[in-house]
Amino acid sequence: MKAERKTLDRALSRAGVMSRKQAEQAIREGRVRVNGLRERDPSAWVDVSRDEVRVDEQPLARWQPLYLALHKPAGLVTTRDDERGRATIYELLKDIAAWIAPVGRLDKDTSGLLLCTNDTDLAERITNPTSALWKTYEVTAQGELDDAQLAALQGGVTLDEGPTREARVRLHSRESGVTRLELSIHEGRNRQVRRMLDAIGSRVLTLHRTAIGGVVLGTLAQGAHRKLRPHELRSLRGE
Repeated sequence: MKAERKTLDRALSRAGVMSRKQAEQAIREGRVRVNGLRERDPSAWVDVSRDEVRVDEQPLARWQPLYLALHKPAGLVTTRDDERGRATIYELLKDIAAWIAPVGRLDKDTSGLLLCTNDTDLAERITNPTSALWKTYEVTAQGELDDAQLAALQGGVTLDEGPTREARVRLHSRESGVTRLELSIHEGRNRQVRRMLDAIGSRVLTLHRTAIGGVVLGTLAQGAHRKLRPHELRSLRGE
């Protein structure tokens, strides 16, 4: 059997038991045993294929990977605890007993599809720029954007850290001083869509994410969540 050596805190995180920070605390509190012995060093090495690791006397195998699609409303932040006391997405996940975390973020004023999981390997793949997963947004932009502005979005605009990759743009309408369009990008820069619109002399009025790779928000009700389907997981893994 292939060795799977990891530090103990990372092993707990990779198994989907809790975040790495939470794992460090649990280990120091004496809640973790390795081969029957209490281990208080988060950096202790373990081989999860051979060592018996238990948390609160439960084996790692008890924790199963969990993959959710959440329809995030505008007005919620994606952190677990907000220092400013704002409402968070975890208010919508109270029925989920397992530790789970959002994959990337949607800012407070953005609504739509947010993936949540305890599979840190998959989360890292999705957020890694090399995965090139397309993320699709419905955008309401200030002003009636002309064809040159739309072409600039599609070809790539220059942000502070450099030019963006080419995007996909589909115009819905431009009337009454606003433009409605679908914009797909395959990068994950901070507030990228909003900054792209700023770069062409416009401003995002509303922003709603509808898809990530092969996962589509569809008719999922606002504030609701569902488990990902097998074909959706395969698309996220690049299978």
